Amino acid sequence: MRKQLQIRTASLVLCCIAAGSLLSGCKTKQVVLESGAAGSSQPVTAETLGGDGNVNFTLPEKGEEIVVMTIENYGDVKIKLFPEESEKGVENFKELVKSGFYDELLFHRVVDKFVVQGGDPKGDGTGGVDAWGSSEGFAQTISGKLNHVTGAVGYATAEDQMNKCQFYFVTGEKHDSKYFSALRDGYGISFTPMIQSMYESFGGDPDLDGRFEVFGQVFDGMDYILEIQKVAVNEQNKPKSAVRIEKAVVTEYDGAAPHYVDAEGGAISLDAAAGLNDEG
Repeated sequence: MRKQLQIRTASLVLCCIAAGSLLSGCKTKQVVLESGAAGSSQPVTAETLGGDGNVNFTLPEKGEEIVVMTIENYGDVKIKLFPEESEKGVENFKELVKSGFYDELLFHRVVDKFVVQGGDPKGDGTGGVDAWGSSEGFAQTISGKLNHVTGAVGYATAEDQMNKCQFYFVTGEKHDSKYFSALRDGYGISFTPMIQSMYESFGGDPDLDGRFEVFGQVFDGMDYILEIQKVAVNEQNKPKSAVRIEKAVVTEYDGAAPHYVDAEGGAISLDAAAGLNDEG
């Protein structure tokens, strides 16, 4: 049900009542942010869907602060952060990590070929505060240089579109030229050639672009996230067997070789990513 070639809306819900996708009747791409909130968000425009200068696959400098998230029974997931593109979003995530907020929390929502979502202290998608203790959260900052390619890390929001503590890893899938033609011809939504090539080559979920804030990118350990997306889930997409964050830490990048992978688990070379940027 979730994956159709037609432009469907993507739901990153913060409620446990219903999680899924539906297609708006109007010819604008919309995102349902909360159960029952169809049509409440503003349509995405072509201007928000990325351009030249994408930085998703920019490797951290040696000594740069990164987050390492250890997932119980899986392994370490290493995340590059983008404070230049998401200043408050990165600060919020780092402070939550430093405080131990994410330690022992569950991934409460897993949708194959879409996202792995966690960070809710209640464990059911209904809770959350930001790093400063506010249940209201803070406004999104959506950068045109970060897209929802496989491995992107972003904030899940409710109808108010305010960031708090819940986040997701994009798994997604590869998209062919027919998919982007349908976007363009049916909905008037276009991506730059470079961004389209990234989604075709590496995978991800373009439906989320322009609606949710990306603040990080997995550069090692994405294999574990791709494994997690295959776990058995219940009707609310919650794993039947707990998938838990053992701990998360802010540390310095030691310069070890990265291991980027695409939506199918294939290795992505930095040369390949750089080549697509050159095409843009």
